[in-house]
Amino acid sequence: MPVVFRFFSVFPLWLLHIMGAAMGWVAFAASPTYRRRFLANAALAGYSFAQVRGAVAHAGRMVAELPRLWLGAPLPCSLVNEACVHAAYAAGRGIVFLTPHQGCFELSAQVAARHWSAERGPITVLYRPARQPWLAKVMETARNRPGMLAVPTTLSGVRQMIKALRRGEAVGLLPDQVPPGGQGLWAPFFGRDAYTMTLAARLAQQTGAAVVLARCERLSWGRGYVTHFETLPAPLSDQMDQAVLQINQAMEHLIRQCPEQYLWGYARYKQPRAEAAAPAAGAAA
Repeated sequence: MPVVFRFFSVFPLWLLHIMGAAMGWVAFAASPTYRRRFLANAALAGYSFAQVRGAVAHAGRMVAELPRLWLGAPLPCSLVNEACVHAAYAAGRGIVFLTPHQGCFELSAQVAARHWSAERGPITVLYRPARQPWLAKVMETARNRPGMLAVPTTLSGVRQMIKALRRGEAVGLLPDQVPPGGQGLWAPFFGRDAYTMTLAARLAQQTGAAVVLARCERLSWGRGYVTHFETLPAPLSDQMDQAVLQINQAMEHLIRQCPEQYLWGYARYKQPRAEAAAPAAGAAA
């Protein structure tokens, strides 16, 4: 499989996206479970299938572009409202970048590293290692690149994120990812309670870091991407339940800006896995 990834990493982006769009529709047609979840999640947010049907193809494009994203030449990406990132760095308390499962979310961290790591230090991103050894190796190679440091979802990884923030650097997370049991709170997401990580809020609360929202939009016909940045509309609450709700609402806000590129088929409302106690940010100080 690493050889296959290398092979596809040199394909032009437009061709990968055409292949990915077809893959997305095949998966949608072949899996009743995936199709039901996609439609139910979109309906919960108030969207008809006609309004978000483009997300079927974009889910496939997300998969097809990974070889190029991880192992190929840098992808073109312009920035919108990067001034808020400069202001956050200037405050000197670090940045917690938050992005939902939308568009090319993997590229958001790469873009931040490309533009600011030389001056401001690397961006540390949290990831869950793959169970397949070959994929775990590919992910490790791809995500640990110049200006980026990938750390696992362990106590050690959380400690590294806190240290990075205290040095005034940046970290990146996907707060709409369902955490294991003991690592989150139930909070509304598009009107339905979803088990939501507390780590993002804890990192910001404990270090005083700025929270910057990011979404990376995929342009048509392989023309590249645009990453949009913005700040929270209000300071993050000191109360954990309110802070988690604020972050969920911020993710909803980003998703509604480009709903046709959100992963509506993601099992956002599933029960958390039963795992050992969470690596809480407070325990990592």
